[in-house]
Formats: sequence, C-alpha cells, structure tokens
Amino acid sequence: MAAENSKQFWKRSAKLPGSIQPVYGAQHPPLDPRLTKNFIKERSKVSTVPLKNKKASSFHEFAQNTSDAWDIGDDEEEDFSSPSFQTLNSKVALATAAQVLENHSKLRVKPERSQSTTSDVPASYKVIKSSSDAQLSRNSSDTCLRNPLHKQQSLPLRPIIPLVARISDQNASGAPPMTVREKTRLEKFRQLLSSHNTDLDELRKCSWPGVPREVRPVTWRLLSGYLPANTERRKLTLQRKREEYFGFIEQYYDSRNEEHHQDTYRQIHIDIPRTNPLIPLFQQPLVQEIFERILFIWAIRHPASGYVQGINDLVTPFFVVFLSEYVEEDVENFDVTNLSQDMLRSIEADSFWCMSKLLDGIQDNYTFAQPGIQKKVKALEELVSRIDEQVHNHFRRYEVEYLQFAFRWMNNLLMRELPLRCTIRLWDTYQSEPEGFSHFHLYVCAAFLIKWRKEILDEEDFQGLLMLLQNLPTIHWGNEEIGLLLAEAYRLKYMFADAPNHYRR
Repeated sequence: MAAENSKQFWKRSAKLPGSIQPVYGAQHPPLDPRLTKNFIKERSKVSTVPLKNKKASSFHEFAQNTSDAWDIGDDEEEDFSSPSFQTLNSKVALATAAQVLENHSKLRVKPERSQSTTSDVPASYKVIKSSSDAQLSRNSSDTCLRNPLHKQQSLPLRPIIPLVARISDQNASGAPPMTVREKTRLEKFRQLLSSHNTDLDELRKCSWPGVPREVRPVTWRLLSGYLPANTERRKLTLQRKREEYFGFIEQYYDSRNEEHHQDTYRQIHIDIPRTNPLIPLFQQPLVQEIFERILFIWAIRHPASGYVQGINDLVTPFFVVFLSEYVEEDVENFDVTNLSQDMLRSIEADSFWCMSKLLDGIQDNYTFAQPGIQKKVKALEELVSRIDEQVHNHFRRYEVEYLQFAFRWMNNLLMRELPLRCTIRLWDTYQSEPEGFSHFHLYVCAAFLIKWRKEILDEEDFQGLLMLLQNLPTIHWGNEEIGLLLAEAYRLKYMFADAPNHYRR
C-alpha cells in the first residue's frame, strides 16, 4: 500500500522528466495549442488523479505531503513507455521554436543597425556584460509586457550594489565618499587614538554610529580588549601576543593529525571552503590555511566547546578589517600573496586574538547542546510576542517555531542574513555596546524580524514563511539600513532591557 501511495505521489505532484511544461512570460509565450492538441489530449488521459489545490499551511501538513518524496524504490515499477513520457514531435518543436523567435523579435524595438559585419544580428542577441547593463537596456515597451501575475513587487529604485563589492567600504549605500561631517569624525578618532591614554568610554561613544575605515583596525583592537589604552604599551603588547600565538602553532598544530584531534580538524577543513564562497578572497589557498590554523588552535584551547560549525564565519570580519590596514583597494579580489610574510602573520595573530575575545563572551552558545542559543531564541520569542503580537500569532497559526529560523541568527550573529559590509558596520556598534554580542544582539534580531512584518504576514503557509525567513532580501543593504536597524534595536533595549517582566507573560 505504501508503494502504491508513493507511486501516486509522483504521478500527481511531480513534473515528469521530459514532459512539456509551457513557460509563460513576456519573452516566452505558451505553446500553440493547435500544434500540441493531440499531445495534450494523450497526456490528459493519464492524469486520472486530481491535483491537490490546497497548499500545506502548517508544518504538520507540509511534513505529510513530503514524507514520501524520496522513498527508495518508489519509481522502480514506473512504466516509462506510457504517454506521460512521450517526447514532443520534432515538427512541433521546430514550429514552436520558430514562433517563439518570431514573437520575441516583434517585442523588441529595433535599434539602429551598425555597419559592422554583425549588422544583421538583432539587438536582442547582443552579449550583455552584467545584469545592471541588461536592466538599463530594457525599454518601456518591454516593461509593459511583463507577466502581471508575479507575486513580488519590484523593489524601490536604489543604487545597484553587487554582492561582494566594497565589502570594507563605509559608504556602500551610495552616499558621497566623504562628507565634511565624516572628516570631522575621522579627525576626532585620530585625536582619541593618539592621546597618551585613550579614553575608551569616549571611543565607544564615537564608534556606536560607525567607525571610519581608516581607523577601524586599531579601534577594533582597543574595543575588543586586545590592545591596552596606553599608547606606549601597544607595540610591546602586539609583539608579545603575536609571538604567543605562533608559539601555540608550533606547540599544537602538528597534533591535528592525531587520533583525538582528527575529527575536529576534518570538520574545520570541510567548513573553510564554505565560508563566504562567493568572495574570491576567502577561496585563496593561503587564506584558507590561515583560517584552519586560527580555528584549530582556538578549538583545542577551548575543550569545553571545541569547534562548532558557525565559528568559522566569525573570523571573516576581523580578517577583512585587519587586511584593510595594508590594502588601499577593495579587498574581496585582493591576492594575499602580494603581502609580506610579516604582514600576513600580524593579520593572522590579530584575527585570532580578537575572535577569542568575542567568543569569550558568548562561549555558552557553543558548549554542549548550545544552551546560550536556546535561551536567546526563547527570549526572542517572548520579546516578539510583546512588541508585535500579530506576527507572533501568525507564526503560531502556521506552526513556525522560532528555533527553525532564529537558531542561525544567534549561531552566526546574522552573518548569513547580511552582506559582509553590513556585518562589519554592525560589529562597530556591537563592540561599542556593553555585552554587544551577547545581549544587544537579541534586540537587533527582534528589530530585524519586525522589519519584515509585512512580508511575513503576506505569507500564508509554513513553507512560504520558512523560505522567506531563510532568504531575506538584504543584498542591497548598506549603512542606511543598518543604522535604522540599530536605532530600532536600541529603542527596544531601552524599553525592555531593564524591565524583563515587560516581555514575560
């Protein structure tokens, strides 16, 4: 009986390989029914089981509808000679292709023809270098013919920001490179940092709205507690800590092949290539070796937690910031082999110590069963239930658990939800806040969730909600959006942090 049910699942739900699926859109009209009439008749005879119109609205229904999707042997007895698997007649295919090309050319306004040898080629077949060029090349008539059934509305006009472009730039939202106000702020930072004893409270206050790129490396070292406030002690401290780190390398790194460390090293070795896979900088072998050493040394020096997936992401902001100290250009495509060995050693050691300082404050996120994350997700649920009961009830209605989407927000500190340039800006504030990574992050997550309340309430099934929450459209975010997010998070903290009973039922 189970075998029959699994067979029926594929017959009524799946799009069979090789079957004809009409493509609707401005450039791809549906197949001509006069050409495919006989084929469609034959295919309709096979479809004896009516399709389910109702979408899975809750997790329970979603699980029931997909539980047999990958049963072994469910297609062993399928009859591949049935009309469902018949391919389209070659004459029909050629005729349909000709019709698509003819209609496609009619939709385009023919530009002036060049006098080159390619003058006979329609403009629609020119190679376009980027998606932004394609967007600009479309005319208004093409826009009017778009499919009106698209669910998502077009985004407001914003400067186009590639995924990896200018990840270390302060002005990723399209603001002017340097305003008078920013020059004044930069000068104040330089005065603070050059004073005999840097006032750390004042430095935190100045850093909350963002740290200028030029002084971010030394500011992060100070705010993380890696460097002392006294300028005379900084050089000796850096030298001693860097030597201490490479002493750990000599002492422990060879043990990565020993039996009791093999599993840790193997997991790190697997995870490193997955770290920001779209940014060329992190795919360079030399950079991956640096990350392996940093994570392995940290793991064996912290046996209570060891290495946990997600910690690998936390190295990247520090590495990019300390690399920018030696690189004037954007770093995402920079070849690190152009740096001297001493520079690379300094970047590696500083990244290790600053990451260690960060993890010292949130280590319960990564100990056995990750109790810190469990508590934070529960606190997020209670907080959202008080600040936006409608969103909270919407999740309950469709059986969406906060742990299903917020675990990653806590485990990776929103790094998987935001572009790296935004993470760096966010961490300026986290390092300025008391307990920024362990406490303030909760309010940032709450503000981040409520930011998407309209999109959340528009989704009316479990699967749609999960897909939205795991793929939030932040690719074009920059300083402006992060600034608004942090302002809302600060407001929530001001209201609830000192009055926890306000968000407890």
